[in-house]
Amino acid sequence: MEKIDSNGNCIDSATSNCVAVNESALIFLGTGCSSAVPNVMCLLQPSDPPCIVCSQALTIPPEKNPNYRCNTSLLIDYCPSNGKHNYILIDVGKTFREQVLRWFPRYKIPHVDSIILTHEHADAVLGLDDIRVVQPFSPINDIDPTPIYVSQHSMDSLALKFPYLVQKKLKEGQEIRRVAQLDWRIIESSCEISFTASDLRFVPLPVMHGEDYVCLGYMFGEKSRIAYISDVSRFPEATEYVMSKSGAGQLDLLILDTLYKNGSHNTHFCFPQTLEAVKRLCPKRALLIGMTHEFDHHSDNAFLKEWSRSEGIPVELAYDGLRVPVEL
Repeated sequence: MEKIDSNGNCIDSATSNCVAVNESALIFLGTGCSSAVPNVMCLLQPSDPPCIVCSQALTIPPEKNPNYRCNTSLLIDYCPSNGKHNYILIDVGKTFREQVLRWFPRYKIPHVDSIILTHEHADAVLGLDDIRVVQPFSPINDIDPTPIYVSQHSMDSLALKFPYLVQKKLKEGQEIRRVAQLDWRIIESSCEISFTASDLRFVPLPVMHGEDYVCLGYMFGEKSRIAYISDVSRFPEATEYVMSKSGAGQLDLLILDTLYKNGSHNTHFCFPQTLEAVKRLCPKRALLIGMTHEFDHHSDNAFLKEWSRSEGIPVELAYDGLRVPVEL
C-alpha cells in the first residue's frame, strides 16, 4: 500500500512502485509544454551560465527529476465500486511512447480503455500511432477498437493527419497493415452536453487557446469535482461559471495550464494569469501543468507554498509520474 500525505499525494511516487488496489487515481504522464523539458536548444547551444533546469536532464535520471517534463497528458485510473479498473487517457502527444515506458509498468497499467482529446495540435495527438502498443497484438487488426472522443473540428483535422487511422474500410488492392484500431466518437464543444467514457461522465469545458481557436478541457467526477484544462488563454463566461465556487460550485481539484513563469502569451496562461484564475475560481486545491524550462520544480513550489498559505488555496506544480488518489 502506498503512503499518502495530508494532501492526498503518493509520497515519493516517482521512485516507488506503490499502487493501491481498489482506489481511483490520477496519474500525470506528462506535465510539460509542446517542446517538452529539457529544452533541446539549452543542450545543443548552452548559455553561459547554462540553464540549470535543462542541465539536470544530463545528470539526473528522469524518474528522479521532477524538472524532466514530457508533453502534457493525464491518465485517469477509474476504479468504481465493482473494483474493475478503467484506464482513460487524456491526450496522446509526441512523447507518448516514452510516457508508456516510464509509467505504465511502474503503475501496472496494462492497457488503455478509452481516449479523450483536448484538441488536434501536435503535442496532443502525434502519439496516436503508438496506441497500438497498448492494444492486443493482431497482424490482421482483428481487435476491438479503442473508443476515442474528439470534437468535430479536431476530427476533420485528424482525418487529414492520420487517414490510415480513420478510414473504416480498405480500398481495393490495399494491404492490411497493423495500425492502432480506434473507434472515433464525436462530442459537442459545450458545457451543457456531457458524454461518458469507460463509465465515467465528462463535461466538456470549451476554452480559448488564442482568440482564433477553441480547445476543450474536461470536468469529471461525482464524489469529487475535478477540472482538467491543459491549453488555455481565456475562459469564456459559461465555462468559468461551471468551474467557479461562486458559480455552479467549488472544484475539489483544478489542473491548469501555466506556460511561462513571467509575462503573458497569446495562446496560454502564464504563471501570473494562472494564479489570478485560481483565485477567481477558488478550488479546494490546484495542480499546475504545461510548464517550460523556466520553472524549477523545487524553488517554484517553495514560492507556491507561501502563496498558498497567504491565499488559502493549496497550489503546487505537478510533475511527471505524480499519482494522486481521488474519489470519483
